[in-house]
Amino acid sequence: MKSTSSGKKGRAAPVAEGGVWVTRSERGTYLLARRWASAFRGDEVVFLIGELGAGKTVFAKGIAAGLGVKDVRQVCSPTFTLINIYQARVPILHLDLYRLGGRAEIRDLGFEDAVGEAVLLIEWAERIDFPLEGREVRIDVQPDGRRRISISRLSSP
Repeated sequence: MKSTSSGKKGRAAPVAEGGVWVTRSERGTYLLARRWASAFRGDEVVFLIGELGAGKTVFAKGIAAGLGVKDVRQVCSPTFTLINIYQARVPILHLDLYRLGGRAEIRDLGFEDAVGEAVLLIEWAERIDFPLEGREVRIDVQPDGRRRISISRLSSP
């Protein structure tokens, strides 16, 4: 298990799939995601899994920064809008499935059309009940407040 702090200066190792990291702060979570996203091609699907307040949106901000979004303050959870679109070196679609009831409502979003054309960041992705390949980012809050972040490749959660 790797550990990252608030981002001390120096050359950080690349973030690999199949790894587990522990971050000690919101900034550490953000920097981990930014570093990981810097190697994205632009067609990734990222399933963001974790309880309320775990840091899914912070991780999404880091990915957006790694892809070149100039002002990451615009990156916010699309709980009520359902989809936010950000312009970067590649398009980013940020979805939040928390309020959606089932397969039909999720399918009605039509985001499958963007698979392969943009980076998809999907919060509450465990609600997807149809096949979709991507990378799962599971964020677990530890008793001391640190975040245990595991990244793996899989079909829909």
